[in-house]
Amino acid sequence: MKVRGNIIDILNRRIFKGEITIENDKIVEILEKNCQESHYILPGFIDAHIHIESSMLVPSEFAKIAVKHGTVATVSDPHEIANVLGLKGVEFMIENGNKTPFKFNFGAPSCVPATHFESAGAVIDADGVKQLMANPDIKYLSELMNYPGVIHEDDEVTKKIEYAKYYNKPVDGHAPGLRGDDLSKYIKAGISTDHECFAYEEGLEKLQKGMKVLIREGSAAKNYEALKNLIDKYYDEMMFCSDDKHPDDLLCGHINQLCARAVSDRKDVFKVLQMACINPIKHYNLDVGLLNVGDSADFIIVEDLESFRTLQTYINGKLVYDNGRSNIKSVDFEILNNFRVKPKQIADFKIKSIAKQIRVIDCLDGELITNERIENATVENGYLESNTKEDVLKIAVVNRYKNEKPAVAFIKNFGLKEGAIASSVAHDSHNIIVVGVCDEAICKAVNLIIKNKGGICAVTNAAEGVLPLPVAGIMSDKHIEEVGKAYANLDKMAKQMGCTLKAPYMSLSFMALLVIPSLKISDKGLFNGQIFQFTSLEVN
Repeated sequence: MKVRGNIIDILNRRIFKGEITIENDKIVEILEKNCQESHYILPGFIDAHIHIESSMLVPSEFAKIAVKHGTVATVSDPHEIANVLGLKGVEFMIENGNKTPFKFNFGAPSCVPATHFESAGAVIDADGVKQLMANPDIKYLSELMNYPGVIHEDDEVTKKIEYAKYYNKPVDGHAPGLRGDDLSKYIKAGISTDHECFAYEEGLEKLQKGMKVLIREGSAAKNYEALKNLIDKYYDEMMFCSDDKHPDDLLCGHINQLCARAVSDRKDVFKVLQMACINPIKHYNLDVGLLNVGDSADFIIVEDLESFRTLQTYINGKLVYDNGRSNIKSVDFEILNNFRVKPKQIADFKIKSIAKQIRVIDCLDGELITNERIENATVENGYLESNTKEDVLKIAVVNRYKNEKPAVAFIKNFGLKEGAIASSVAHDSHNIIVVGVCDEAICKAVNLIIKNKGGICAVTNAAEGVLPLPVAGIMSDKHIEEVGKAYANLDKMAKQMGCTLKAPYMSLSFMALLVIPSLKISDKGLFNGQIFQFTSLEVN
């Protein structure tokens, strides 16, 4: 097989007309040759850090849509399903992904559970990490969110890092805001990357100290604007990633969108493409072709170097996407889950109090971090209630692995004027999280999630909508078009109910992520992420 066009040699910074010959899944010849084709041939895009589960799709369904956007491989952390199902969940992701030609590269989850301040469905200890590291399908140790454990040389954390070093596999980082001497200790322990830089200065320090920095643009967390000016000088040490990408966004684009955005900002196209196509392969030692003779024939054909609209995608020499049609087929799989909670009562969400003031989670649109606010309490008949006028709404987390009393607190900036929205996608333990204007709506939304053994939903007095997620309570068993449409409808419904956030369900899912400061909530209570301790709702 031969393909012709404008061939992009990224590392040598050349574009030339030529012809590529492919035999037995490999590139056997690249010739400079005049041709009429105006399109461009380049290595495929790679998402350098993504949780496939956040697309709400199993890997095989994710692959079908990713190739449409020129993505041929991902560096995928399966810690979402691992927090629900443990090693069995990781094995599910690998097995399902291996049924497609797409090149998934899974890591060994390092933080299951993410903290000991929440209830997860499983535990993966150092012995479990050792078992995973011996598996050739595992390419790296996934993000070490327990950076205090790294810095203070916690025995379990240290063992996990040592097993990664023993098998000569990289260790991913996760250290938002970490600077100075603590950052130096974190890097010295062997942590090689970070995708959690929120500011230019933070990214610069991490790069100067030897880390690889990933520019992330997901459905909720977006750091491109803060970090884009690092590209000019540090492109050799940088990559692009999504981290979390919801299905409606994935239908629209992937890493190709970041490339287009960077080029429109007048970033050098060769530098941009090195970040998108080359650096992940070298850092993680991926079995993905670089468009050289002898490489696997993993490449894409794009219309131009501005929009990067993908015309064709090839993996191992096979045409997996062709002008609007994905050639990756759906596969059969067993549905696994871990959902044991029974329906809740309205009384479960009531808080008896006469407090004058309360601590409130300040949700920041487009960010994973939150602030802590002190607000006047709204007390009716001796119970704390939501205040829609001040946009201080009740938030709760319900343990989905066993029957326990919900943890209840308050949050600002969701903007709901009626009803409630809920989700069993709640990083990282994936308990049920809900925000609503009253206890009745909150209870109704939670019970709708329980009835479906996982999903996302919106409810009002007059209507309800739900996207069931029966696979581990976090993924659908349906196709991307069906999932994307249902998700978009729920997103629209949440906004019609008054929600002012760009991605209501993605933002909601991160309000239980305790390792990102400042104020969050788990099924065990309100949590101060700055000092890693529970804190009181009432302010004395």
